[in-house]
Amino acid sequence: MGVHRIKFPRLLGDTKAKFYSIAAKSEQSVVPHSGFPNVIGVIDCTHVKVLAPREYEADYVNRKGYHSLNVQMVCDSGYRFLNVVAKWPGSVHDARIFRNSLLCQHLENGTLDGCILGDSGYPSRRYLMTPYLQTRNRAQERYNRSLLRTRVIVEQAFGVLKRRFACLAYGLRCHPGRCCSIIIATVFLHNYGLDCGDILEPNQDMDVNQPPNIVHQENNNGIQYRDIFAERYFS
Repeated sequence: MGVHRIKFPRLLGDTKAKFYSIAAKSEQSVVPHSGFPNVIGVIDCTHVKVLAPREYEADYVNRKGYHSLNVQMVCDSGYRFLNVVAKWPGSVHDARIFRNSLLCQHLENGTLDGCILGDSGYPSRRYLMTPYLQTRNRAQERYNRSLLRTRVIVEQAFGVLKRRFACLAYGLRCHPGRCCSIIIATVFLHNYGLDCGDILEPNQDMDVNQPPNIVHQENNNGIQYRDIFAERYFS
């Protein structure tokens, strides 16, 4: 299958270093401790429009009112996808998809050594770092800025993927089960394209300073860990 398979690399040191450099370079070394440490991926979900299925039709209607699959993806700093979950209907929340994923299990039990970055649609965990909606000190402000500048990579990766395979942007006209297979195939081919030097420039016109409106915060341990993390690395 080659190196373009959809999987995390066996050794994650280089991945962490590249993620750390994203926010550090954007600050041009003016702000100390500006890179986000220990990151092995950035996570988000994207909706792919599908035809209304005959069974469980209402489950596929997302919050914007159209039928879709809600697809979870994790990418690295070079827009390569490391993990894809394409099986959930559009009404399912991002946090539920993550909670029921094998990826969550691997992060929980330490099989994957590091953390991933998500938006505030995800719960804070020691292995899943999310932004503050309201910062209380300078360390938390620096934490937010670093996280948002780093996490925007996954949104740019979605843009690249949907430009490469326009069917994902305009919608798939087949049964949801077939759509899931098509989505996985496009991600595989996207990674293969990167291996072959077929690189599309991402859309840089994104606001990386505003957290999303969807909020899903739970588990005080995760929130307390985030406070300690911000104080330790961004003071």
